Amino acid sequence: MHIEPGIVDGAKIVLSYGTAAASFGLLGKLALDTVRKSGVSGLAVRSLITSLLVFSFFELLPHYPVGVSEVHFILGATLFLMFGAGPAAIGLAAGLALQGFLIAPFDLPQYGINVTTLIVPLWAVSLLAKKIIPEKTAYVDVSYAQALALSATYQGGVVAWVAFWAFYGQGFGAENLASVGTFGIAYMLVVLGEPLLDLAVLAGAKTLAPFTRTMAFNSRLHQPAA
Repeated sequence: MHIEPGIVDGAKIVLSYGTAAASFGLLGKLALDTVRKSGVSGLAVRSLITSLLVFSFFELLPHYPVGVSEVHFILGATLFLMFGAGPAAIGLAAGLALQGFLIAPFDLPQYGINVTTLIVPLWAVSLLAKKIIPEKTAYVDVSYAQALALSATYQGGVVAWVAFWAFYGQGFGAENLASVGTFGIAYMLVVLGEPLLDLAVLAGAKTLAPFTRTMAFNSRLHQPAA
């Protein structure tokens, strides 16, 4: 989902500063919700874990350039279910920044673009989860259909934002349309595969319940909503 350098440049990149500011506003709200439920320590511990995980996802999991961006296994829905929306949002923003500063400084000018692409879909996942997962259901007991809906929402949001930035930066020419379409098709593999990974991770969390019923994980993982 890293938008390629040069896709949005010049004066147009100013828009990304505004969308990034709005994204960090959403991040702050999600973080405050976590503090209310789990305290500052819970937020801090989970955010550190998610930041390291996201950085690892970007560097270790398969990723390859396709069209206007790169296809990554970001695992946004997995992070949400395991650690909660606030820590997941912080982890996505911090992991992206770490990658930029340590590995790929050429991506830093696009940070506002990329952080928007990661955070806004996560916020949408948090809203959808409230609607489709009953309060009496712990996250370790979600169904494949529910996991698919969350994953499709996150990955679909990523694709939509990448398309927006590509069209905003380069217009609707045939070559750009083809690049965006190629990227979107490639990302469908992630949409189909990630729910299976979500369920595998949740099954592991359920099996290892004595180790995952700690402040390092989302309290909703094993307990229905209060």
